[in-house]
Order: sequence, then C-alpha cells, then structure tokens
Amino acid sequence: MAVRDPEATKARIFDAAVAEFARHGIAGARIDRIAAQAKANKQLIYAYYGNKSDLFTHVLGRCMVDLAAAVPIDPDDIDGWMDRLLDYHAAHPELLRLLFWEGVEYGTDELPDEPARQAHYARKVAALRDGQERGVITDAMPARDLMFLLVALAGWGAAVPQMRRILVGSADSDGEHLRSSIREAARRLAAPRT
Repeated sequence: MAVRDPEATKARIFDAAVAEFARHGIAGARIDRIAAQAKANKQLIYAYYGNKSDLFTHVLGRCMVDLAAAVPIDPDDIDGWMDRLLDYHAAHPELLRLLFWEGVEYGTDELPDEPARQAHYARKVAALRDGQERGVITDAMPARDLMFLLVALAGWGAAVPQMRRILVGSADSDGEHLRSSIREAARRLAAPRT
C-alpha cells in the first residue's frame, strides 16, 4: 500500500499550476490539466487551494515571495541588484508570465491579495527611500516611481521576448549587450543628483 505524502502532493500541484497558469493564464488554465500533470485528483486541488482563482493567487504570491528572498533590493548596489534581477527573470520566466496574465485578467481592478502585495512593495520602496535619504541614489523622483521604472527595465525583455528579439536582434543571443545597456540605464536613472 502506497504511503500518502500530502506535502509532496502539494508541491506537485504547485509546480503543475505554475506551468499551467504561465502557459494559459487564469481564464485558460484547466484544473483537469493541473491534476493530470501533478498526478493528483481535482478534489485534492480544491481541498488544498480552493478554486482556480485562489490557486492562481497562491501560486503568484509564492513566486513573488521567492523572488523577494532571492533578490533583495540594494540601493547601494543598483548594478548588482539589476544583474541579480535579470538573472532571476532569465531563470524563472514563469514569474513575469504570471504577472502578465494577472494584468490581463484583472486590469486595474483590485487584486485578491492587493494589501499584502502593497505591503511587500512598500518595504522595497522604503529601502530605495533610505538610499535617497543617504544620498546614494537620486531623489529627483519619488522612490515608488523609481522602483517601478527599475523593475520595468529588468523585466520587460523577459516578459516580451519577441520584442526583445525584434528590437535587439538575434546577434545579442547571449544578452550581454542588452544587459549592459539595462545596467547603464538603471545607473543613470538612480544616479544621485550632482
């Protein structure tokens, strides 16, 4: 008789849900496919995570926590932070796809976990604001705007790889030229006023 391992089952469901949502979005994802990929029954998915929207919120929330833990913001080393962010997105393109699908689904409507997400980003913005107060990065714009611009710089190429290929071309297949340009743009955006 096989021994049940609820944590292993949850992990398989989570991994299958990440892949399904990244590929098909919230509306296009199917619990049947997640269950088949995870080798679990649908009832377990509902028992562990609730409905499909709840599962998506859980998946994206955990992916965001993983990113925050792996790549903490460092206003004293914007170049290094951008490199780590670019590396993370290259290794985990599903995160930006999940954020893209969330934007398609919710638009400007409030997200189910918006207060928690705001608190998450408030801590990052506070780190940038601290860098502004210490004079290591610019105070020419609000820290929240700077955060938005830096995150956009780091993520856009991975979020829309077709535009990266069209604009940058396949000659930059290793991405070093574009990475260098992104670092330079981030450096200029964040540079303290003289």
